[in-house]
Amino acid sequence: MPSFMLTDTTASKISAHLTHLRHQLGSPAVGMVLTLVVVCDEASQYDATRAATEAARAHPSRILVVITRDPAEPNRLDAELRVGETTPGEVLLLRLYGELTGHADSVVSPLLLTDTPVVAWWPKSCPEVPAKDPIGALAQRRILDARAAPERVRAIAGRARSYVPGDTDLAWTRLTPWRSLLAAAFDQPVGKVRKGVVEASADHASAPLLAAWLGERLGAPVKVAESGGPGLTCVRLTTSDGDIAISRSDALLATFSRPGQPDRKVALARRPTEELLAEELRRLDPDEIYEAAIRRVARTHKP
Repeated sequence: MPSFMLTDTTASKISAHLTHLRHQLGSPAVGMVLTLVVVCDEASQYDATRAATEAARAHPSRILVVITRDPAEPNRLDAELRVGETTPGEVLLLRLYGELTGHADSVVSPLLLTDTPVVAWWPKSCPEVPAKDPIGALAQRRILDARAAPERVRAIAGRARSYVPGDTDLAWTRLTPWRSLLAAAFDQPVGKVRKGVVEASADHASAPLLAAWLGERLGAPVKVAESGGPGLTCVRLTTSDGDIAISRSDALLATFSRPGQPDRKVALARRPTEELLAEELRRLDPDEIYEAAIRRVARTHKP
């Protein structure tokens, strides 16, 4: 992918140069379905940019990576443009210095694609109220990750207080395969669920969300218990007919148990960030099930 550097530049100059490059390469900016704004620091930008670029193979996008640098330096905007014929969209790395670090929206706004959705992603630290953040206010979808928070369960509970339709969390996205398997357990009649437990390593971000979702759906108490890990290790539901259980001891396979049936191995691999991000980019409507889960976590969490 060709890379072009612009130092001490402006958003209008970046836009003009981008148009020039696209025409020069014979690939005008058509077919892109959204603008993805990634807000990160220098330490996390490499992994975040790689994940966003991979996700864009399924959802061609203009990716704006906003990297805040030293606010004490003179005001400056440096840009790195990555555009190519085989690129699934465009990647712009925007490094902000000085007072610009507090006004990233003024840099981003002129670079948004016209008449397409805007998604904001904070791979590490995120604002307390994402929808009121200058970048978050530009977006229809705001993606966070509680796994990056110092106190993960507390962060999940806090999501309910700041929730606005369009907010979501990769800690929730990681649960999609677990939720699919658990839903499949009820494809055939089973006894009434009396209680449940979700076992995971200490302060696991996704565990309370899974317990909350199960409690909402089943109308039964579901608690979180600590295990040796790694990550989520087991979900066990006690029914009047026996236990339904999904147990995972590695990153690839799990054992699925149901009353009256032999145990079977099922695929339950941990997914890389780019797959999680691609899943979230497929849906831009509010996730009411996620909202219900975080509100239940907030009701039951004791700081």
